[in-house]
Amino acid sequence: MEFNPNIKYRNLPVVVLAGRPNVGKSTLFNRLLHKRRAITDPTPGVTRDPVEMDAFIQGKPLRLIDTGGFKLVREGDPSEALDDLVVEKTLETLEKADLIVLILAAGELSAEDEEFIGFLRRYRNRLLVAVNKTEGGRREADAWNLLSYGFDKVHMISAEHGDNIGELEEAILSRLDFSRVERAGKARSNTVDSNTNIDSADARPIRIALLGKPNTGKSTLSNRLTASSASIVSDIPGTTRDVVEGIFSWKGRDFQVLDTAGIRRKTKVTENIEYYSVNRAIKTIDEADIVFLMIDAVEGLSEQDKKIAGLAYDKGRGIIMVLNKWDAMPQIKNAFEASADRIRFLFGKMEYAPIVPVSARDGTGVDKLLNTAMRMYKQLQIKIETGPLNQALERWLLESPPPSGPSTRFKVKYAVQKSANPVAFIFFVSRPRAVSEAYTSYLRNKIRKDLGFSLVPVAVEIRSSAGDAGKSRKDTMGRKTISGHKRG
Repeated sequence: MEFNPNIKYRNLPVVVLAGRPNVGKSTLFNRLLHKRRAITDPTPGVTRDPVEMDAFIQGKPLRLIDTGGFKLVREGDPSEALDDLVVEKTLETLEKADLIVLILAAGELSAEDEEFIGFLRRYRNRLLVAVNKTEGGRREADAWNLLSYGFDKVHMISAEHGDNIGELEEAILSRLDFSRVERAGKARSNTVDSNTNIDSADARPIRIALLGKPNTGKSTLSNRLTASSASIVSDIPGTTRDVVEGIFSWKGRDFQVLDTAGIRRKTKVTENIEYYSVNRAIKTIDEADIVFLMIDAVEGLSEQDKKIAGLAYDKGRGIIMVLNKWDAMPQIKNAFEASADRIRFLFGKMEYAPIVPVSARDGTGVDKLLNTAMRMYKQLQIKIETGPLNQALERWLLESPPPSGPSTRFKVKYAVQKSANPVAFIFFVSRPRAVSEAYTSYLRNKIRKDLGFSLVPVAVEIRSSAGDAGKSRKDTMGRKTISGHKRG
């Protein structure tokens, strides 16, 4: 079977990168992906949760997993309270591997290396050994001594510099079975044009990003949705560092969930690792269709929640306010209505965004959350043809004509839909500068109400209808605003 990198596949063989902390697992993970996905830092123990991605290596697709480091000493200092959870998660991940790549650092083995090698003997038939940090032949002589541990072969590589990575890729592929791999659907495309096929959008998973402050229950919800324990759950703030991906199905529809690090205020982010974690979390907005903004129902809404929602709004992503830990709230009449009213008041222009109370811990409300996400995704995919759109525009102009004053007068000529997911429209007018924010909001609200976009953000761009008569102006939603030309 010939594979295409632009196509998504299922039943991929699973390759797990394992080893003690700081041997270069995450660096090799990024090297094999040909992108920077896992956070790398000289600090040992940066990776905690297993980080999974589909990789396309030398013409073959596979599932690649980076794991947390195996540590021998895992108790004592409270700062190392997560080590047992990290090791437990790593050992669980090994069970589902078709191939385990044991990564050792060039030089003498540590006690942790030796303990891990002993543990991996049970997986001998699906084990491959790579000795990292051998750039330029450094310490290769020491590396060959590893054969005394019973390995048939060791591969000398440099994950950072790329030495012998091609040979390692060939060795990995030679040990995998691709006979069960089958096509799942097309890769994502945001732009809608005459060739857009909504069915192709339905063929790929709906991508959900879980965003919010630390300890709002993102990892608990991720594990609930995927019916797994892929994300480490702990009361320690900042447990999640990398983006943890998971796949699940709901009512015949595939979803991909992206569990992210908690986003704190900049003034509270002091470590490089957390800085990269937060940036990676924010970047998932670009990759997602819908953002689940996790809000602690007990603590209530914060300014940080508003900023996170603003980031998603600027990108035109669907947003669902998830009031988590609702089971801990007092069971009094109209409690949800009161919380929802406060959120509506504080979020201003995002009154369209659904608010769903849930308990990620016991699953209450999760069904409603997923049903809402499916309805929202369908709205993100809607494409309005130019004819029906302009027929609706004629009605809107009759209902509320543009101003007729000397300095405020303008004519709306026609409109087109620029894109779906994110949803954006262009209105061509005679004088872009004269179009007020109030009238732009009127057009946006009519689009949302009359054309089926009640749950999603809608961007409106005001553009000159004359070919050489000036520049366009885009409305809010975080986009650049370009003033119209001056008239004499």
